[in-house]
Amino acid sequence: MLIFEPLNRFDLEPFPTGKGPVFMKRETRRTFKELAYYSSLGLSVSFAVFIGLGIGVWLDRKFDTSPWLTLIFLGFGIIAGFRNIGRAVKRVRKL
Repeated sequence: MLIFEPLNRFDLEPFPTGKGPVFMKRETRRTFKELAYYSSLGLSVSFAVFIGLGIGVWLDRKFDTSPWLTLIFLGFGIIAGFRNIGRAVKRVRKL
């Protein structure tokens, strides 16, 4: 059985010169953070819509009010998704 010890950023030397680890430039790090944020934005919008839809369908089945609660909570999910997009735009303007 092999046991691997976790590596940290100081365990590896990228160059044989012995100068130690190389760190990313601040701009590159910022770009990667923004890329990760925007790629997760699509998931957050879709999750908001599907959660609203799921709650609406569940409530419609429970109270036998089809399709009204589904439509209402689907609307809430869409609003929450657009709110997430609005937050992203606001964050970009702040930078």
